[in-house]
Formats: sequence, structure tokens, C-alpha cells
Amino acid sequence: MHSTPIWDPDQYLKHAGHRTRPFLDLLAHIPELPSGSGGPARIADLGCGPGNVTTLLTGRWPAARITGFDNSPEMLDRARDQYAGPTPGGGTLDFQAADATHWAPAEPYDLIVSNAALQWMPGHPDSFATWTGALAPGGTFAFQVPSNFTAPSHTLLAALCDSERWRDRLADRTRPAGNVLEPADYFARLTALGCETDIWETTYLQLLTGEDAVLDWVRGTALRPVLTALDDDEKAREEFTVQYRDLLHEAYPPGPGGTVFPFRRIFAIARRPH
Repeated sequence: MHSTPIWDPDQYLKHAGHRTRPFLDLLAHIPELPSGSGGPARIADLGCGPGNVTTLLTGRWPAARITGFDNSPEMLDRARDQYAGPTPGGGTLDFQAADATHWAPAEPYDLIVSNAALQWMPGHPDSFATWTGALAPGGTFAFQVPSNFTAPSHTLLAALCDSERWRDRLADRTRPAGNVLEPADYFARLTALGCETDIWETTYLQLLTGEDAVLDWVRGTALRPVLTALDDDEKAREEFTVQYRDLLHEAYPPGPGGTVFPFRRIFAIARRPH
């Protein structure tokens, strides 16, 4: 049995449009990067996943040296196969194995960005001082995290994992809501580090299609720890999935155009003063 989730890039990318939209909104708010060194911008993407979002950075900063970091071999293989190498604007894009829990920059960065990854990292705000301290003057730390842990998709999953049938195998396999702070708490943490800080939140009303639309969505993210824990027991995986699917159908009834799936996200931009 694996202790960490096994990620499926194909499943994750089935909803690439919805998953990419928050990053585009974050990217639009990132200020211009410092150019005091005269060289190309240095950018890190923490929790880069399959690299489809990391490569969007090359559109904004074509000559940048960009490195995506992730601890999933499956995601890194996909990212390297699809995107690693020189970029059309004269920059470079590469991907390296690293766990954000322990990642400390080995060089100054103009931008450290993270898209829907820090929620998997307990205590991630404790790393803010290290990350912002590694920014060049005028550099930016930017991230967005989901904050939908009180939504039925997550509360039903947690309750099912903690039920008598599954408790012994799955009670510790759901993502704790406490990993993600409220916007005001992020604001307090980042301003205390001397950063010019902008925090906001958005709830996207995502229209998902298909018979098991919400189940298909969570198969790529929140359900991964459960599927990984049951990867050696196909019968149990199927039983759990059917039970969870039926609960989701009740909580998110499909409409004529699909299933509406509200999704709250928190955004943060923290700029180190010049």
C-alpha cells in the first residue's frame, strides 16, 4: 500500500479547462518582475503537476528560466515529455523532483508561484518566510488554493471514510481542511513578512458534464488518496466508489445542461519591496 497519493495525469487533465482558469486569473494579477539583474527572469512553480499550467508562464515571460517542482513521478514524466526544453522566446523550461514541504530555494527567484498544490502541504504558511526571503527585490510569491472543504464533495468523502465500513483503512485518507487558512490569515502572515499583499477569493460555478460528473472531477484530486490506499483491493475500490458516487448524485443533481459544481478558491499575491 502506498502512503502518498499516486497521481493520474490523464484523469487530472480531463478537466484541464476548469483547473486552468484559476491560474489564468492568478497570472493576470502578478505584477511585472524585477529586471535589475539584466538577465532572464528566474521562476519556480511549486507543485507543477503535468506541466500544462507551468508552460503558460512562458507566454508572460518568454525569456525566463522556469523550473517546475513536483513530488509525483507520474506528473513529472508527463511534464518532461510534453514541455521540457528551450522555449520559443529564448527561455528554458525544466522539471525537477522536490517536495514543497522541504523545498528551500538554492538561488534568488523573481517569481515563486504555486497553483492548487499547497493544500496538500500541512503547515505550508511556515515556509512563507523562506520563500519570500529568497525573492529578488521586487519579486513576487503568488499562489492559489482550493477552499471548498466544507462542500458536500469533501464532507461526504470524509464521512464515508470515517464510517464503520471504511474507518480502519481510510479514516486518515482525506485532506484536512486545516491545511488551508482563511484569506485574512494569509494576509496577516504575508504582510508580517513585509510583503505588499493582495488577497482575494472567488467561487466558480463550474458546469460539469457526464453521468458521474462530480465523481469524475474528484477522481483527479480529492479521491486520489483513497484510490491509492485501496489500490491492492479492486473489489473494495469499486464498492467505495459506488457508495461515494451515489452520495454525490444526491448532493449534486444534474440539470439540463450538466451538473453545477461550486468551487471556492483563495488567491494571494505577495511582493517583496524593492
